[in-house]
Amino acid sequence: MKASRVRLGDLSVGFTLPLAAALNAHGHDPQPLLQQFGLDATRLSEPRARLSIPRFMRLGHSAIALCGEPALGLDMGRHSHLGQIGLAGICAAQAPDLRAAARTLTRFEPLYAANYRGRSSFDEDARGAWLNFYSISPYNAYNRFVVDSVLAGWLSNLAQVAGQPIAPERVEIEFPAPDYAERYETLFGCPVEFAAGANRLRLSDETLNLRNRQHCPGTWNHLLELCERELDQLTRTRSLRERVIQLLGPLLHGHEPDLQEVARRLQLPSWTLRRKLAEEGTQFRTILNDTRRDLATAYIRDTELAFGEIAYLLGFASAEAFQRAFKRWLGQTPGDYRRAQRRAAGGHL
Repeated sequence: MKASRVRLGDLSVGFTLPLAAALNAHGHDPQPLLQQFGLDATRLSEPRARLSIPRFMRLGHSAIALCGEPALGLDMGRHSHLGQIGLAGICAAQAPDLRAAARTLTRFEPLYAANYRGRSSFDEDARGAWLNFYSISPYNAYNRFVVDSVLAGWLSNLAQVAGQPIAPERVEIEFPAPDYAERYETLFGCPVEFAAGANRLRLSDETLNLRNRQHCPGTWNHLLELCERELDQLTRTRSLRERVIQLLGPLLHGHEPDLQEVARRLQLPSWTLRRKLAEEGTQFRTILNDTRRDLATAYIRDTELAFGEIAYLLGFASAEAFQRAFKRWLGQTPGDYRRAQRRAAGGHL
């Protein structure tokens, strides 16, 4: 059976601009590296141009190797600007205050970034809010810089809205403290907890209420309309099957979700979900198996993840169970499939 070409996610090519600026700040010309990844001036100027998540991770890994700075993600965040993430960023830059800007960046995230692993969120309470970036564990040399750049980028972008430096009350990061751990508290100006349960930063109510002196109500509302229209275009044609597939990515981590769990997420009775899927000519178990198969081929083809890590991401009880399932799906082992893909790509991932 031939597996379909599933995308693990992508993001705006604008995210490569702070990476280039960070390399420049370390005394390295970023252009040869960008050219190597097909990111010339023409590509960077294309409207809605995207870069796949695995390719972005390889680009970041190569940039860190080039400059010898493992904390490059933090530097990328410091060089981040709202205009680099497109319409949603320009909209956030016109928000009346930091609270509205943070809501805008998370609500319209699909306009500039999409990842099968999940999406960012803004969770408010009476004393402030958590700005959350989803889990991309297991962590390795290719993806820690992504968390660094996102959290530091949020800090930089919100400071641009406020027109002044801001300090979170707290920062939490999933992976263990790296060798450059002292750089975090210097940058964020608050306590930082590593090996935490989430990637997130805490903003006080006072910080969220900071006003944007560049706010123009008419421009803000016009940009909101444009963002809503673009978001509607992205989601309006999604079938129920596609909505189920979208939910499965984060739910698969470490366990196998069942129909009841997915139905709850969709706010549907389980029997209604079963009936509606049948009307689309499919069933939950088929979607789950097909999604696991397609994601498995994408992870093996597009990432450096070990097979045990992939097994966890797909909700298998063990690497052995995953390898048996993969051989049943494609008629070859994961190792054989990865070697064949590397040969087909000329030895380059």
